Amino acid sequence: MTKPLQVYLDDDDLERLEAFARERGWTKSQAIRTAVRALTRRPSTDPVLELSGDIDGLPPDLSREFDRYLSETFVAEPPATYRVRRRTTVRR
Repeated sequence: MTKPLQVYLDDDDLERLEAFARERGWTKSQAIRTAVRALTRRPSTDPVLELSGDIDGLPPDLSREFDRYLSETFVAEPPATYRVRRRTTVRR
């Protein structure tokens, strides 16, 4: 069950909240609930999992399609091709 909460924000904070919510297609309430959960969550014992959610703008299917995104992102040069050269013998 949800309960109402009244919060007073100055104009700058309110504009940032509105922009944040609008960019994600959220309501201001959703953005505030997410912030409260992020601020009050217990720290993880796994440092890698602790980084979860730190980067904005990642594709929503990144976990499932990680290998595909990695292969599209990682630019590697094709392996060098070597030709076998035969030694030429000099006849004297």
